Amino acid sequence: MSFESTTQKDSILEFFTQASNKHDFSLDITLNINGAIVTGTTVSAKEYFDTLSDSIGAGNDVAEKLSEQFANAGQALEDNNGAETNYIHLKNTKVYVGDNKPTPSKGKILWRGKISEIDGFFLGRISDSK
Repeated sequence: MSFESTTQKDSILEFFTQASNKHDFSLDITLNINGAIVTGTTVSAKEYFDTLSDSIGAGNDVAEKLSEQFANAGQALEDNNGAETNYIHLKNTKVYVGDNKPTPSKGKILWRGKISEIDGFFLGRISDSK
């Protein structure tokens, strides 16, 4: 008897991620990950890295080098759009753990997660009631 765990990716979730990466497709989605709930809108890996690069912006030499590296990573992923997809990228993300308020509760947050670590998902976002 084998107790070895094989980690597999959800092919539907991978399909949504590939559509985001290849066709600029965005989708509101909520993910279940180890008891936490992550909700946001899918973005391409290129948009994720470009936005990350822009958020660091100009500054000292280290900030400029990091910004350049993120921009290069986004371009490399776009150039290799036939590759296997291992990560999902979200914008306007909120993370819920238990009945607490989301973390972060304000701002436009980018999020990156490994598809093989996602336990489940549903289409749509969770929004705070006012």
